Amino acid sequence: MKHNLSDITSLIKDRRTIYPEQYTERKVHREIVEDVLKNAIWAPTHGKTEPWRFQVFLSEDSREKLSEFQSKWYNDNTTEETFNQMKFNKLKNRPLMSSVVIAVNMIPDPKGRISEIDEISAVSCAVQNMYLTATAYGIGGFWATPKIIYTDEFKAFLGIEKNDKCLGLFYMGYPSIDWPKGHRKPIEYVTQWQ
Repeated sequence: MKHNLSDITSLIKDRRTIYPEQYTERKVHREIVEDVLKNAIWAPTHGKTEPWRFQVFLSEDSREKLSEFQSKWYNDNTTEETFNQMKFNKLKNRPLMSSVVIAVNMIPDPKGRISEIDEISAVSCAVQNMYLTATAYGIGGFWATPKIIYTDEFKAFLGIEKNDKCLGLFYMGYPSIDWPKGHRKPIEYVTQWQ
């Protein structure tokens, strides 16, 4: 066997979503963020287009700008009747509670050879690699996909092109909680053998 399957299986099964509200104030160092991104780019990619792009909000100032943009956008684009204080608080506070936030973007194949769903799938695999690497470091991760990321205003905030897509914000921080347990249905519930 080329790799220790037991260790790989344990890492995969240990991956959890841990929310920014559950992070300590301990900072994730840039070198760790770089390792997370170095592993992200080894995801499968159709046609070797490598469609992932990352914008790292590491400094407190950059996370404050993200916080202000998100909360202002929500406030400006929500009616009084539909305003949800909890949603507003999450958009405002989560970047500030995190040590780092990474905008995960997808740049489609400029030649149009690869379908959008294939490019999105490649970026999703990159996010899984990010999760697994963060887990190996004992760092909590949370892949958020709030409605704001799909807006033209958010694209402009990130400085990405019209055909590019933000596929989420990946929050990272050291957990203040015990590492959560998890479970999945046995494969018999989700598998048909032919």
